[in-house]
Amino acid sequence: MKDWYKELVVYQIWPRSFCDGNGDGIGDLEGVLSKLDYLQDLGINCIWFSPLYPSPNADFGYDIADYRNIHKEYGNLDLFKQVLDGAHKRGMKVIMDLVVNHTSDEHEWFIKSKDPSSPYHDYYFWRKGRLGGKLPPNNWLSCFEGKAWEKDEKSGEYYLHVFAKKQPDLNHDNPKVRQEVKDIMKFWLDMGVDGFREDVITFISKRPGLPDGFPLPIGCGIEHYMDGPNIHKYLKEYREVTDKYDCFTVGEAPMMTPDNALKYVDERHKELDMMFHFQHIEADAFLIDFLQTKFRLKEMKKAFTTWQNKLNGRAWNTLYIENHDHPRIISRYGSEKYRVQSGKMLANMYMLQQGTPFVYQGQELGMLNTRLNSIDDYVDCFVKNNYDVAINKLHMNKEKAFEFAVKSTRDNSRTPVQWDDSENAGFTTGTPWFPVNKNYKEINAKAEMADPDSIYNHYKKLIKFKKENEVAKWGDYKEYYKNSDKLYVYSRSYNGKSILVINSFSDERVPFEAPKGFDLEKGTPILCNYENNFVQGNGFKLRPYETRVYTFE
Repeated sequence: MKDWYKELVVYQIWPRSFCDGNGDGIGDLEGVLSKLDYLQDLGINCIWFSPLYPSPNADFGYDIADYRNIHKEYGNLDLFKQVLDGAHKRGMKVIMDLVVNHTSDEHEWFIKSKDPSSPYHDYYFWRKGRLGGKLPPNNWLSCFEGKAWEKDEKSGEYYLHVFAKKQPDLNHDNPKVRQEVKDIMKFWLDMGVDGFREDVITFISKRPGLPDGFPLPIGCGIEHYMDGPNIHKYLKEYREVTDKYDCFTVGEAPMMTPDNALKYVDERHKELDMMFHFQHIEADAFLIDFLQTKFRLKEMKKAFTTWQNKLNGRAWNTLYIENHDHPRIISRYGSEKYRVQSGKMLANMYMLQQGTPFVYQGQELGMLNTRLNSIDDYVDCFVKNNYDVAINKLHMNKEKAFEFAVKSTRDNSRTPVQWDDSENAGFTTGTPWFPVNKNYKEINAKAEMADPDSIYNHYKKLIKFKKENEVAKWGDYKEYYKNSDKLYVYSRSYNGKSILVINSFSDERVPFEAPKGFDLEKGTPILCNYENNFVQGNGFKLRPYETRVYTFE
């Protein structure tokens, strides 16, 4: 039996920047409600909401203060139910972000945990410091903000935060914490949501004793909480909850490999239905997104192909090229000069592989990175920390560190969605919480929808094809031209039919000859980004960032 989540095309909404319905400058559920028809017209059949919960916004919702409510800036539970019902009436599923590695330090549990005699004390990792409390309990560094320990002056103890200081880690070794997580899942599933995207879920089990980590300038200690000793035990417990509902789960896992992923998503004993990994999205960075390098096509291809081959027949792939944690893909892997061509090419490139595609808000419009004047203009805590590390630990000068920051900041993907060419891009009638990209006059949904050759209309055709074509959904994958640093070519085959997907990552003309077994003159070209799709013999010269898909019956 084919699970229904394998036939979804998921649209990620980062609510603060999607659409403002009440004019306060912040995206909200009222805005989402007004755009459900837009999503349905695009062909979307599932929405993933980044956190909607009450939060002080130290990490914009990924620091949760109440798991059973909606942030007042976004609306309330009644409005959420309206959105949920509206989505379901349009044939769209809805999944929530489940963020249970950590809470906000303003969550009721954490506030109560500061008292060493409270039963909530063991909900978190409170420890006495070394050298009489002068030094933290170990040498771990947080991913977002300096050392991984913060001292509470009143009790004299330290609490662990693998991410920002305002994101204390929950102690899943405590069965009461695990019961809280299960109750939270039931709360939303009983309301009618269709599943969860589980944030950094592979970090929830820490090594007993919390030993020192290998001394690295970034990520120190990660070997003691990535794929921790009880991770599979705990995820099996949580799976028992979701198995009672008609829902699906997708985990997020930094530094994940396909071999390791199979321990989580192998269909014979799966704990999660799918896994978000980062390997294909690290082809222009060194160690961390902040240290940008030249884009390496062969590295990206190797990542995609390895996941396709290793999961084939055993598990299901999660396909994405943009989300709230990464800069805009055209500015990274494509070309701003050839925005339309490379935007369509990148869409074909990832979405026609085997797996469930995820589209991030504004991706379907070809939105690009932004540029502000100074590091103080950005709000991303991750990039601010990396900027400080670059200057103080890597001894980079401020100008160079700022250029890295501009390219790598998550704020690039968090600018307000550009709906039209009116003031503030139609995102709000008020003052936007974060500056709208200055290119909104040219790049916006109204213009894209009216232009039959736009990136938006390409996505619309591509999504329809992905949902309706059996080969695009279920076919086996095979890569060609593996050693090319300009072409990414692969085929999909199913029940005697096949498709050939040809993508150029070059701004020059590139000769192409069809692989053995494919006669282009017998194939039908579709989803192309140029007119006049002629062939010469069994090949042609690809134009800058050209993409063609050939179907063979």
